[in-house]
Formats: sequence, C-alpha cells, structure tokens
Amino acid sequence: MTLEQLKQAKEQYDVNGYAVYPNVLDKSLIQEAAEHIDWLMKHNPDLRPENLGHTLMADDPFWVRLISDDRLLDIAEQYIGPDIALFASHYISKPPFDGRPVLWHQDGSYWPLEPMNVVTLWLAVDDSLPENGCLRVIPGTQTMELQEMKTNTKTANVLESEVDPALVEEDKAVDLILRAGGVSVHHPNVIHGSEPNHSPLRRCGLTIRYIPTSTKITIPQWPSAFLLRGKAVPGVNEYVPFPKYVEGKHMPFRGCKNWA
Repeated sequence: MTLEQLKQAKEQYDVNGYAVYPNVLDKSLIQEAAEHIDWLMKHNPDLRPENLGHTLMADDPFWVRLISDDRLLDIAEQYIGPDIALFASHYISKPPFDGRPVLWHQDGSYWPLEPMNVVTLWLAVDDSLPENGCLRVIPGTQTMELQEMKTNTKTANVLESEVDPALVEEDKAVDLILRAGGVSVHHPNVIHGSEPNHSPLRRCGLTIRYIPTSTKITIPQWPSAFLLRGKAVPGVNEYVPFPKYVEGKHMPFRGCKNWA
C-alpha cells in the first residue's frame, strides 16, 4: 500500500472502528499458515477448529514467526506505536458446512488488560466471504463503552456469549470481504461477529492482538506474552522467550532452522 492508502485506512479506522489492508502477506506464507491449521488439528484432535487459541503458542515456533512478521508489525505500529508486544492470537477456522458463528460482541470485554490500549489484526488465511462466514462489523460502535457479555449457549457458537442484542443495529453491519493474505484491523470496543459457514469453502482467520509495552496484562505468567518490537517498559509485563524449533516436534517451515 502507498503512504496515502495507509493514511486513508487509519482515517477509516478512526471514524468507523475498522480498516482493511489487502495483500499484506505473500501466498507462500499464507500456504504455510493453512498447513499450520491442519498440523494443529492433527495434534489437538479434541479441539474444534474454531478454538485454536493462544495457550498453544508458547511451544509453537511457526505461530510466533507468523505473528511477528514485520509486515504485520508495521501495520500494528500505526495504531499502538513502536514498542509492540503480543497479548493473544487465535485461529478461528470454520470448516465447510459446519463452521460455527461468532455472535455479536466487543473484544475488550473479555480481556485482562490495563489500560485497554490494544489493536486486533485479523489475517485472512482463506478467502473470507459472506457465504463462508466473513467478519462483520457495526461501524462507529468503537465509541460505545465496553459492555458485559451475556452467556448464550442456546445454539452452538464460538464464544458462547454475546453483547445485549438490543445494542446491535444489525441493519448497519458491513461485511469485511478479504482475499487470503489480506488483513482487517479493528478496535477493542467495536461490535463485530460472523455468521456460520454452510458453504463448501473453509473460512479461516487468525486474530492477532497487539499491545504497546505500556499496556499491562493483569493475569501473571500469560503464555503468549511475547515482546515483538522495541523496548519493554520495566515493571509492566513479564515476557516469555520465543520457542525453539525442534525437528520432529514442531511443524517445519521456511527459515525454521533459524529458530533452532
């Protein structure tokens, strides 16, 4: 993207609570990410593919390599500055015909962060389209205070909770259509969700929650607290070391020997 396009994306985020960046990562890295989903499912057969969360990251060199890619960090830096850490990351992979919805919610309502200075990058591992359950956003709701999420287990859904439906003006929802390798960015307060996947196409997205090193993770020994760029702020967070690649134990990837 040109500097003007980057500026326009940030301006859109400031007004609407989200922005879209097409063609961020190359096809070969996205193919590795797609293979990573299959590898994770093979090694975690008890998990739904929508629930491959941050607790798996501490011993996964490829995952840390992916979220620390400079092209992603360059986008994050526009929103939170040059000193960047990871809070969490989560693959939400909706299988064909059976992918579960994510009900309307605000991310920040779930997170142990002080202050709530955080930005989410949503990386499309597959093409993300209305028919396979793409991300949907209610523009402008980033100005709404964080609400307590309400339990909802009446129908199968990823988070088993939702924001009060009375607060959702669904007729204003925008589909964030992305081709594989594209990225959307959204605010922790913006109301968003996604429909189930009844199509023959898998829909996988990787959420990446970046924080400035001045934001504190209030739960100690957080398993995905990685320092990714810049400097730590003394006394705020304890960061975990990057995992080392071990042949036969971890998924091989381009450059994996540099992680050994």
